[in-house]
Amino acid sequence: MRVCIFGSGLSALTLAKALVKEKINVDLIYSNINNKINKSRTIGISKSNFDYINTNIVKIDKISWKLKKIEIFTENLKNEKILNFQNNEKQLFSIIKNFEFYDVINKSLINNKFFNKIKLKKKIKDFKDYNLIINTDYSSILTKKYFNKKIIKKYNSYAFTTIINHENVPNNIATQIFTKLGPIAFLPISKNETSIVYSIKGSLSKKQDLINLIHKYNIKYKIKKIGNIDSFELKSFALRSYYNKNILAFGDLLHRIHPLAGQGFNMTIRDIQILIKIIKEKTDIGLLVDSAVNKEFEKRTRHKNYIFLNGIDIIYEFFNFERRLNNSALSKYVKIIGKNSSLNKLLTKIADRGTLF
Repeated sequence: MRVCIFGSGLSALTLAKALVKEKINVDLIYSNINNKINKSRTIGISKSNFDYINTNIVKIDKISWKLKKIEIFTENLKNEKILNFQNNEKQLFSIIKNFEFYDVINKSLINNKFFNKIKLKKKIKDFKDYNLIINTDYSSILTKKYFNKKIIKKYNSYAFTTIINHENVPNNIATQIFTKLGPIAFLPISKNETSIVYSIKGSLSKKQDLINLIHKYNIKYKIKKIGNIDSFELKSFALRSYYNKNILAFGDLLHRIHPLAGQGFNMTIRDIQILIKIIKEKTDIGLLVDSAVNKEFEKRTRHKNYIFLNGIDIIYEFFNFERRLNNSALSKYVKIIGKNSSLNKLLTKIADRGTLF
């Protein structure tokens, strides 16, 4: 069996590693690799996805920082805590620097006999030798030809990311504050480093404006240094069609979600698990791996991804609506609900697995 993957980002490499673990031949085809990976970006990984990656893809214990608790605050209640998610075990969520995860995955593939990396020089020629073609590349000709129809929502907002260095603290609790400008998250990555993601309505004209806001909402760190600041426009989308014959869209090309819950890469990991399961089901009973895999993948994931994406959007709009009202009534109601332990466990389970089932 042979699979072709277009792209060179985290989604492409992670999927490639999952496939070669199953002794499937993978050709990763790329048009350009950006060696200057942004070092201000981090990814959050839920406990169940962390376990899957560690067991089935690559060991990430040494590059991850485990969180025991996530606390939610709102400025409308004078930065009072309204929700609290925690796990009695050692880990609720983990934070990993993008470039470190990329390096670990990339190195694990270099000498793998089932993996081959190919530079795309000209136009796509003949791909009849591949059972599946999986596209994660925005700039690919496949994207323009087959995957340009999508449901898009623009938030008229920008996400600003950076990493702060601070004095040593235990640092195993993530914090998110719904401010009047948008949600800001403090995501610990070590005893003396914390990643910050601030989604701001509109944009900022000066770097110093963001620095001032970080200091304003910082409630527990003695900051020594604020690193490079990166920004990108916020929007969510979902493709109307996941595949065309034996060509499948994947990763951020398939769906993109608001970063307020840190669930973007988690959705991709869940998709990988389902795709691998479908392939194994086919091969275990001697069936060919072909376009039927893509059809089954869309059937099993599309509704779950759509519901999850819209669930995150509802949370964003809920607090955005309260921000526009400049009223704390909704936050007070959320705080009351958050005290229900059964509901709290249910929300934690959804955040971990992306579904109730």
